Amino acid sequence: MVLERHLEAAPPADLALWSLRGVAVLDPRFAARRQGNELQLLLDDRIIARAPPPAAPRTPQENGGSAVAATLTRFYEAAWAASPAVQRAGAERLIANGFDELFNHLDPYSRYVTAAETREARERRVGQSGLGLRVAARGPHLVMVSITRGGPAAAAGLRPGDRLVAVDDQAVDGSDPGRAATLLEGPEESEVTLTLLRAGRSREVTLRRELVVPETVQAEWREGILWVRVSGFSTVTDRRLAQVLVDGFAGRSPRGVVLDLRGNRGGLLGNAIAVADAFLAEGEVARTEGRHPDANRSYEAGGQDLARGRPVVVLVDGRTASAAEIVAAGLMERGRAVVVGSATTGKGLIQLVAPLPNEAELLVSWSRVVSPAGWPIQGLGVLPALCTSLGPEALARALSQLNRGEAPMGAALTRQRAARAPVLASEVTALRGACPPAEGRSADLTAARALIDSPSGYRTALGSLTATPP
Repeated sequence: MVLERHLEAAPPADLALWSLRGVAVLDPRFAARRQGNELQLLLDDRIIARAPPPAAPRTPQENGGSAVAATLTRFYEAAWAASPAVQRAGAERLIANGFDELFNHLDPYSRYVTAAETREARERRVGQSGLGLRVAARGPHLVMVSITRGGPAAAAGLRPGDRLVAVDDQAVDGSDPGRAATLLEGPEESEVTLTLLRAGRSREVTLRRELVVPETVQAEWREGILWVRVSGFSTVTDRRLAQVLVDGFAGRSPRGVVLDLRGNRGGLLGNAIAVADAFLAEGEVARTEGRHPDANRSYEAGGQDLARGRPVVVLVDGRTASAAEIVAAGLMERGRAVVVGSATTGKGLIQLVAPLPNEAELLVSWSRVVSPAGWPIQGLGVLPALCTSLGPEALARALSQLNRGEAPMGAALTRQRAARAPVLASEVTALRGACPPAEGRSADLTAARALIDSPSGYRTALGSLTATPP
C-alpha cells in the first residue's frame, strides 16, 4: 500500500528505518540508523541487530512490502528479546509505533488505526446504521442516548434514557457495548427485537432496519433569498439538496441562493460532486492526482442548474474542509458562485482504507485533490472572492471596491490559481494571509446579502479569478 500507492514515493529502506525508530518511543535506550549498506538497531549504543536494507522492487510483480516486513520482523524480535519495556507495551503497540513514525515522514492524514480504536469507532456507531438510535454504556447499563427523528426507533416510541437489556432475546449490558453493536447492526429491511426498560417497566419492540442518516440539509427563506445550510455530505445529501432547490423555486422565484458550508468538515466525495451538479450542467468540478494510475480521476458535472441561473453565494470559514472545499472550489472556478468568508482548512488528500489481519486498519493518502485550474486544495484551502475575516472596515472597503468594478481579492486568487503541488510553505502562508482562516460570523450573512442585492458587485466578484486588481 505505502510503497505503491502513497502520494509520495519512498524507498523500502526508508520505510524500514522510519518504522524501526518507533521502537525508541517504547524504550529510549534504542536507536536505529543506516550505516553504509546496513540497517542497525542499537541498545545503549551497542548493536543488537543488523541487516542489509530492503531493496526497491526490480519488477512491478515483485513485492517490496514483503522485504520491508521481513526486515522489520527480524529487528522487532531482537528488540522484544532485549527490552522488558517493549514486552510490557505489547506487539500491537510496537506495530502501531512503527507506523506512526513512518507516517510522520509522509503526510498528516495517513495513519494506523489500532484494533482497539476500530472497535471503539464501531461502538460509537451502535445501531446508527439501520435503527435510528445510539446506545452508550452508562455504568453497568446500556442506555439510549439519542434517537434520530423519522427513524425506526422514533416511530416505535423509543426515547433517550430507555435502557436496552436484550437484543433478539440475547442479554446485553454496559460491560460489552461492542457485542451490542454487532447484535444491533444487520442487513437493511431485516428485523430486530429489542427488550427495553423504562421507569422499571419492561417492553419489547420490533424494528425494521432501514437507511437512517443524519440530516445534513436545512433551508430557510428570508428576504427573497433561499438560504441552504449543508453541514456534511452523507449518502443522501445531494438528493435532499436537490429537493430543497426544487421546492424553493416552486411557485416563487428567489433573488438568489446562499449555500452555507461553514463548519462543514466534509464527507463522501461522490456526494459532494453530486451537490455541485445541482448548480452545474457541465464542466470539470475537480480531479485527483497521485502516483498510482487508479488515483488519477476527473469528476465532471452532469446535472442541471436547479438554481436556474440565479446568483449563488457560497459561505466558507476556517473549518470548511475536504469535500466541502471541493464544492466551493468547483463552483467558484466554473464561474457559478461567489465564495464569501475566509480561507478554508486546506484538507485535500484522499485516503484508502485497508483492513488488516489483526482487525486494525491502515489509512493511506494516495491522491491529492486539485481544482479544475490545477492548484491543490491541500495546504492552500479555498480563498474567497470577498473576505470577511479582516474586520468590518476591511469588509466595507471590499464591498465598495466590488461595486466600483474592482476585485479586492483578485491578485491573491490569480496567484493561487497559478500554484502547483508541492507548494512552498512560504507561498501557502502568504496566500492564506490574504484572508486568514476564521470561524463563521454574522458578517458572512451580511456580505452574502449585499452581493445578491448588488448585481454589479456580484459580477465583479464572480470574475475575480481573471480580474485585474486595483
